[in-house]
Amino acid sequence: MTDAVMPRATYRLQFHAGFRFADAARLAPYLARLGISHVYASPWLKARPGSTHGYDIVDHTALNPELGTEADFRDMAAAFKANGLGQILDFVPNHMGVGGADNPWWLDVLEWGEASDFAGWLDIDWQRGRLLVPFLGDQYGAVLEAGQLELRFDAEAGRFAIWAYDTHKLPICPLHYGRVLGEADTALERLGDAFAGLPDWRPRVVARARDLQADLAALVARDAALRAAVDRAVAALNADKVALDALIRDQHWRAAHFRVAADDINYRRFFNINELAGLRMELPELFDHAHSLVFALLADGTLDGLRIDHVDGLLDPKGYLVKLREAAPRPFYLVVEKILARHEPLRGDWPVQGTTGYEFANLVMGLLVDPEGEAALTRLCADFTDAEQDFDAIVLDCKLRIMRNEMAGELAMLAREAAGIAQQTPRTADFTRNILSRGLCAIVAGFAVYRTYVDAAARPTDADRREIDAAIAAARRQEPDLDPSVFDFLHGLLTTDLVARPRSGFARHTVQRVAMKVQQYSGPIMAKGLEDTAFYRYNRLVALNEVGGHPDHFGVTLAEFHAANAERAAHWPQAMLSTSTHDTKRGEDTRARLVALAGMPGEWATRVQEWSRILRSAHGMGAPDHNDEYLFYQLLLGAWPAGGGTEAMAERLEGAMVKSMREAKRHSNWASPDAVYEQAMLDFVRHALGSEHFLAAFLPFQERVARLGLRGSLVQTALKLTLPGVPDIYQGAEMWDLSLVDPDNRRPVDYAVREAALAEVEAALRQDRSAAIQAMAANWRDGRLKLALTATLLAHRAAQPALFASGTYQGLEANGPAGPRICGFARRYGDAELRVVAARFAGDQAWEGTMLDWPGPVTDWQDLLTGQVVQPSGALDIAQALRDLPVAVFIRRH
Repeated sequence: MTDAVMPRATYRLQFHAGFRFADAARLAPYLARLGISHVYASPWLKARPGSTHGYDIVDHTALNPELGTEADFRDMAAAFKANGLGQILDFVPNHMGVGGADNPWWLDVLEWGEASDFAGWLDIDWQRGRLLVPFLGDQYGAVLEAGQLELRFDAEAGRFAIWAYDTHKLPICPLHYGRVLGEADTALERLGDAFAGLPDWRPRVVARARDLQADLAALVARDAALRAAVDRAVAALNADKVALDALIRDQHWRAAHFRVAADDINYRRFFNINELAGLRMELPELFDHAHSLVFALLADGTLDGLRIDHVDGLLDPKGYLVKLREAAPRPFYLVVEKILARHEPLRGDWPVQGTTGYEFANLVMGLLVDPEGEAALTRLCADFTDAEQDFDAIVLDCKLRIMRNEMAGELAMLAREAAGIAQQTPRTADFTRNILSRGLCAIVAGFAVYRTYVDAAARPTDADRREIDAAIAAARRQEPDLDPSVFDFLHGLLTTDLVARPRSGFARHTVQRVAMKVQQYSGPIMAKGLEDTAFYRYNRLVALNEVGGHPDHFGVTLAEFHAANAERAAHWPQAMLSTSTHDTKRGEDTRARLVALAGMPGEWATRVQEWSRILRSAHGMGAPDHNDEYLFYQLLLGAWPAGGGTEAMAERLEGAMVKSMREAKRHSNWASPDAVYEQAMLDFVRHALGSEHFLAAFLPFQERVARLGLRGSLVQTALKLTLPGVPDIYQGAEMWDLSLVDPDNRRPVDYAVREAALAEVEAALRQDRSAAIQAMAANWRDGRLKLALTATLLAHRAAQPALFASGTYQGLEANGPAGPRICGFARRYGDAELRVVAARFAGDQAWEGTMLDWPGPVTDWQDLLTGQVVQPSGALDIAQALRDLPVAVFIRRH
């Protein structure tokens, strides 16, 4: 890895039909001037048409045509290189987009079932019968009777397929073409007989079928009468629902209502998304095929690195990453999307530079949370919402709900496989599927981490064993009615201790594979139960409800903060540092505003009660409930105003509230939305934004919170750009990012405004840095202050790359009345040194008498941000250092 090109700073771009290769190419000069070294691209491989994110890939070996041509792509890469920019790709090895008519692998599997060349590449459990296709909006029979399942003939290809809603293509197996062609015409009858005789052509059944399909296409192309006969046969079948149903029932697929997936799913999905099917990337042939294009782009220098999406979804993450390193044509930068528990380190034996930085975003946010506000905010949330406040209990309930509903089918598959193992010896033969399902459910619910990493090559690590032991202990408490021997068996299964001894009676390969499949299941359960459900129920301070976050832990201590950074400097110095991503629940500056509430809990409580009285007096005391109301006030505080006027604000808030209600699954959900409750919430939003009385009470407080949030935003930005690691800037977040949950955080970015602002900032800073910063601070709403800070620190990273890539990290201690409210640290590499001092909390800024330890000889130090020069003698006067901004970044003045 020593020869890999390491990024200095990355900039995330979201590609879609509205932002194409040519658009990214035009940005190259701006990004280079900003100080970026690498574009960090969202997936641009071929995805389903209309994809807004690119994670529903249908072909790993092709570019997405909606983003431009191959020439456009090459022009973009050339523009990046011409401006000194490298590129890192967000790569998706875990799953593909299915459904529709766009994925040739999926269509081939639907057509041929287990006989398809791709049947083993998609993670399908064929023992459960036909491949479930859960894309219908109503019960199968109702859709059939309504004529929304229709047989169609593709004359150019000579193929038949059932189409659902004109969007989902379900191929008919060629063995059944004779049932369509019938006996009305001699030529068609002969061809039908040939299709029926396909089994005689083993092992060339598929090849022979393709020949016959080509013959059928040629036949109807030459003879209009034959084409008309085929059309009549198709129409006759569509008119005869009994015959059409019989044809459908004989296919390798089973069309069903989307809710059926919860119970009967027989392919691994990305979480519970039916349209994303899991891949068996552990298979060598699939690995080679899926990585052929990105390896070629690594080889020719188009790519310098990869970000691996959802690494925990893979059967063997470590094995995949090792194979990736070994098979790649050259060393490259590699980070993984991995969510870590508070006590969980990134695996030291993974050959990566680090994670994508979720834990960093929460570390910095935790530093800014004033712990003195915890008790008051907890009381306020409990009193106002009357909602459950035991976060652990909420998470447990949500995880169990996911396993009993949306992802019950996957649990049933695991229980069946575990029961099959139990049947292998008399000692465990009485463990039924139901008993093992209950046990597995309780164990998965009890995990404190997303997953463990037992693999086929090694025994569990001590860390894995501790996590499994703890989950088993929690499960025993949750299911006291199960015989203890059930958990003994499941413990042996998950640790693979069942096959640790010779002649155990259990098949080693089966035990190892089931243990690994349980690990693949536990990650999605944690994600769906914690991030996508519990985070929308527990609203004490939603700034902490972030991906990779722990909202029950009210901030971090200085000691924890320094320890985490020292650890990163020592072991993961090139890990990515993120504060906003395409997945974050709130934009980084939205969160910074909300964190300010921890420093003013009493006033916040007063305002919430006042606003509720104003709005409820006119709106009524019914829906929405107070928990959703409490969330609404926080979102409104964080996102107001973000341009576009009240109507645009209302639309953004409505979208965020609908998603929040459905994710919480208390009054509504995605499968069965409660239109009445949701409308009541939306009416409440509209009523609030249209109430002069409410806005008169709301806006002065919002203005104060926004000013306090400004301080946190600047500190957060400065820390990201100076701490050990590679800072990533999410698209547009070099200026204010007041986004709500996606898709709000993927709104178009006005780069013309940013390019013009950067030119103005550069000119102003060159003329008089101190005056420019003061002017920008006075007009902070336009975002130029954050842009100036970002550009200044990125420029210093470019001037001193070794300092940031390899520099040491040392925490500095502050003393005096406000000592606990100050964070200071030093970075050093050779003669280059940088020292940072920052205000932790957004409240009182009385720094008199507070000093920061400042080791070393007396000399001049200059703040990169304001130009201020200080000369500390053993200690830095905080009042002087932070007289203009809540953060200062000092370098020795030469």
